[in-house]
Amino acid sequence: MPDAKDTASWSELLSGRNGLRSIALAGGVALHAVNVYMVATVLPSVVRDIGGLSYYAWNMTLFVLASILSSALSPKALDKYGPQHAFLAAIGLFAAGTAACALAPTMGWMLAGRTLQGFGGGLLLGLSYSSTRIVFEERLWPKAMALLSSMWGVATLAGPAIGGIFADAGHWRWAFGAVLPVAVVLAILVKTQIAAKASGERGNAVRVPMAQIGLLVGSVLIVSVASLSDNLAWNVVGIVASLFIAALVARLDGAGTTRLMPAGAYDLNKLGCVYACVALLSIGITVEMFVPYFLQVLHGHNPLIAGYLSAIMSAGWTLGAVTSTSRSNAVADVYMRLGPVISAASLACLGLMLPWEVLWDTSLRWVVVVPLLGVGLGIGMCWPHLLTYVFKVAPAGQENMASSAIITAQLYAMALGAAIGGAILNAAGFTDPGGVPGTARASLALLVIVALAPALAAFLVTKVVRGRRHLRAGTA
Repeated sequence: MPDAKDTASWSELLSGRNGLRSIALAGGVALHAVNVYMVATVLPSVVRDIGGLSYYAWNMTLFVLASILSSALSPKALDKYGPQHAFLAAIGLFAAGTAACALAPTMGWMLAGRTLQGFGGGLLLGLSYSSTRIVFEERLWPKAMALLSSMWGVATLAGPAIGGIFADAGHWRWAFGAVLPVAVVLAILVKTQIAAKASGERGNAVRVPMAQIGLLVGSVLIVSVASLSDNLAWNVVGIVASLFIAALVARLDGAGTTRLMPAGAYDLNKLGCVYACVALLSIGITVEMFVPYFLQVLHGHNPLIAGYLSAIMSAGWTLGAVTSTSRSNAVADVYMRLGPVISAASLACLGLMLPWEVLWDTSLRWVVVVPLLGVGLGIGMCWPHLLTYVFKVAPAGQENMASSAIITAQLYAMALGAAIGGAILNAAGFTDPGGVPGTARASLALLVIVALAPALAAFLVTKVVRGRRHLRAGTA
């Protein structure tokens, strides 16, 4: 039995000065997460007001790309400036981007604000998780990490509410404005509760694989630029060029001394199969950005309802993850096989349902809740098992890199998925002819094509299941 002194309680984490520190770190994650769902809810109102429908997907693409870059830089910022100053800089960048979005007169201005938001938000996200080991005693780490992770669940409730209420009232700009006071309160907490410098001796200087990260960002931007054309040939050229650059990243990563991914990450017979499944499943969830627009235009839902319906996908992810953990190995293997199939089937069904006129403006339109839940549920059913498998088979000495590479693969896939989604939408008539006919065609094309990503994951995950069985047999 563990000694009482080594057993942490929730009351200890959430009371006194620890409580204020917990709010500061959890607030960093919450600020980033709430913003994701809030923007998805208000964006249909934004494009109706300031235009820029053809750049719809760029709002997510640029945000996530900036988050990739800044989250990778967070260990460097923490090492060089200390937790307090790094946090304050991140909050400042996020607040500046949010203010720019609130004041945006054009879509170009909005995209600049979203990029700045993404940079500050990704830095906040990385610092919140990295600072846990500095701010709290080791025995409090598990509960602190659980608290930070729970903020994504809070965001699925708060984000659509904030965005939907203001968008329904015709004041989408105030949704961004409402975030700014929260950022000020968070800055005060950080200033008073988080140490300026980390205690203890400084270790080796943190090295960041900037060449690889820069190329990944460039690969997604190429797809995004190509997506602006309604010429299918240019869209294909953009995607092929992006894949070529991704292959170049793999080559550089294998030959370089500063790696982005661990050894075996590009081998589908090793860790690469897991990372491929993570990426493919992450592409599937990127449709969450577009669903509120589809529901408002095709099914006549107001922004608040459309935002919450879209968030059902994330709720399904949480439900799938919770119900799949603590299962026997044999049952977990079944969950892993079924999860991507359920997600792929749900995406395809959603694609067929949304443009079906029988469901428009009738009580039958609520049936889309089932596939919306299924998209996330399928991902959640296998997600925890994919991640724990990475921890078990990571190369010796590269465990931390292997775990952080999960986030890199996820964010890159989401950015690439949004960019490819934009190309599909524009090619399918999202902006020309636009309106209800264009949206109906675009929703069908997007969701059915994106369903191929988890379908491919369903094929690859069988290799992961076999690897898990071999691992158990070898350690039995």
